Amino acid sequence: MSPISYKDAGVDISTKEKFTGDIHADMRKTFGPRVIECPDGFSGLFSLHYENRLFKKYRQPVLVASTDGVGTKLKIAFMMDKHDTVGIDLVAMCVNDVLTMGADPLFFLDYIASSKVVPSRLHQVIKGIVAGCKEAECALLGGETAEMPDFYHNGEYDLAGFAVGVREKKGLILGKTIVPGDVVVGLSSSGLHSNGFSLVRKIFFQKQKWSVRKKVEELGVTLGEELLRPTKIYVKAMKRVLEHYKVKRVVKGIAHITGGGFPGNIPRILPQGTAVRIEKNSWTPYPVFKLIKRLGDVPEDEMYQVFNMGIGMVLIVGDCYGDSVIRILRAEGQDAVVIGKVIKGKRLVEIV
Repeated sequence: MSPISYKDAGVDISTKEKFTGDIHADMRKTFGPRVIECPDGFSGLFSLHYENRLFKKYRQPVLVASTDGVGTKLKIAFMMDKHDTVGIDLVAMCVNDVLTMGADPLFFLDYIASSKVVPSRLHQVIKGIVAGCKEAECALLGGETAEMPDFYHNGEYDLAGFAVGVREKKGLILGKTIVPGDVVVGLSSSGLHSNGFSLVRKIFFQKQKWSVRKKVEELGVTLGEELLRPTKIYVKAMKRVLEHYKVKRVVKGIAHITGGGFPGNIPRILPQGTAVRIEKNSWTPYPVFKLIKRLGDVPEDEMYQVFNMGIGMVLIVGDCYGDSVIRILRAEGQDAVVIGKVIKGKRLVEIV
C-alpha cells in the first residue's frame, strides 16, 4: 500500500507557507511606529506605549474590539472572479463598528479559509484588506490562512475580520445622554455595502435570471460592478468630527447601519424613553435600491429593515450642532444630511 501525504488529502503546506511569506511586504505598508515586527511569530505585536504619546492622550484607555465578515457578497466576487474589493468590505465592517464607540482603530487581523490556497486569488483579497487598513489608518497585524478541502466549494473562500481600537473611558460614546430634540445626521453609503445580499441574489439571479455582466441602464454600470462597490470606511471623517469636539459632548450616539437597517441598529444606542423619527424624503436612495424594490416587489418597510438605503452611518447630536457637524463631514469629502430627530418613545424607529 502506497503512503498517503497531507498533499494527497488536499492540503499543500508549501504553497500556503509561500503565500503567507509573500504577503508580509503588503502588511508592512500598513505598519506605524507602534507595530513591533515579528514576521515568524505566532502572534502580532502592537505597543500601546510609544514615546509616551498614548499615555499623554489617554488617562484611562479602553480597548474597543469588533469582529465581522462579508457574508454572501462573496458570491458576487466568485461570479465576477474579482477579489480585490471584498477585503475593503471586511475591514470596513469591523472598523465602522469600532467607530460607533468613538474609538480610533489600532490594528486589524484577518481569517481566510478556502478549499485550496490559490495565491493569485488570495493576493487580490489581501490587496483589498491592505487598502482598507490604510484608509482606516490601522495596521494589518496578522491573520490566518486555512486550507480546508471538502469544506468549501472549489474556487470559494470565506473571510472574517477582527479590529481593535482605543478610546478614553470618559469619551466613550454610548448613547446614554441622548434626549428628545437631538437631531439625527445621516452619512451617505457607497451603495449596498455588505448586507442584504441573500435577498439581492434571489431577486437578480434567481427571479430575473440576470448575469453579473449585464449592463444595467439605471445603474450606469454592469450589475456585478454595482454589487461589488466596496463598503465605505468612515474613519477619517469621523476622526475629524471627534477631534473638533474634544471637550463638548456633541456626538451623543453613533450607529452603523448594517443588517437590520434603521429599525435594527439605531435602537441599540437609544436610552429608555426615547425613539427616533426618520424622514425618508430628506435624502434620495441610490438607483440600486429602487431597482431591488421594483424587480422584487419588496415592501418598503422590508427595504428599510434589510438595506441601508443610502445611509451607512448615523450620528445623533445636539440640536444646535447638526449644521456644524455636517460642515465638518463635508469638508472631509463625506456627504451628510439631517435625516430625523429624537422623540419620546420606546426605543423604536419611525420612518415617515
